[in-house]
Amino acid sequence: MEQIQNTQNNSQLSPNQPVFSLDGKLALITGGGSGIGFDIARCMVQAGATIVITGRREQPLIDATKALGERAHYMVNDVTARDLLDNLVERIEATHGPIDILVNNAGVNMKKSALEVTDEDFDRIVYTNLNSVFSLTRACAQRMMARASGSIIMISSMAAYYGLDRVVAYAASKSAVEGMVKVLASEFSGNGVRVNAIAPGFIETAMSKTAMGGDPDRFARAMRRTPMGKFGQPEDIGWAAVFLASSAAKYITGVSLPVDGGNSIGF
Repeated sequence: MEQIQNTQNNSQLSPNQPVFSLDGKLALITGGGSGIGFDIARCMVQAGATIVITGRREQPLIDATKALGERAHYMVNDVTARDLLDNLVERIEATHGPIDILVNNAGVNMKKSALEVTDEDFDRIVYTNLNSVFSLTRACAQRMMARASGSIIMISSMAAYYGLDRVVAYAASKSAVEGMVKVLASEFSGNGVRVNAIAPGFIETAMSKTAMGGDPDRFARAMRRTPMGKFGQPEDIGWAAVFLASSAAKYITGVSLPVDGGNSIGF
């Protein structure tokens, strides 16, 4: 009983540290130069974190870091170049310090009838959304496990929850990510490294506007099964990521959190 009490006392926050604060934390956010990734970065900066965003194109990263302020940094990187990911993590930690938070946000989608999806199409989506995510997660987790501290957040999807048509490769990749979260949480959490996922519903981004604008039937179906009756905002995902990365979620691991206005339970 005494041992349990000591463990509980050691996990308490300083009285002056807000439970949702990310002060003193370093977060790596892939695909952080635009879209949901940018808003995850923005929310984490507002919560006190220093962030490093990555992406393939430098100019969007430059623009994003200027908008995010002095605690935002970037490195150009393609997550599909898996042989370079260990080096990426080494460079970030040598320059900015230990990575406390990893957000695997970068990913690709493709809307095409399953019968028209080629093997090359399928392999490309799965390679980016699953294989590359595992490689970067492993590189970060090796260091986090040695420090007995860390938070890893995957970005899942409603496509892993139910059968969205015309996204077979994307759904397969995100369903696999959901399984990976459970296994990694089981392996890592006893050593202080938590692993969770966020499953965005229909979020208002430039990409979703384009997709839904050309498919009014899909938009109507999405809204019919969303009890809140509206699209979410990118910052809704950002603040969920802040929560999962913070001490407020210190006893949460292995979960997939829908941020979807009730879409995953709507009828």
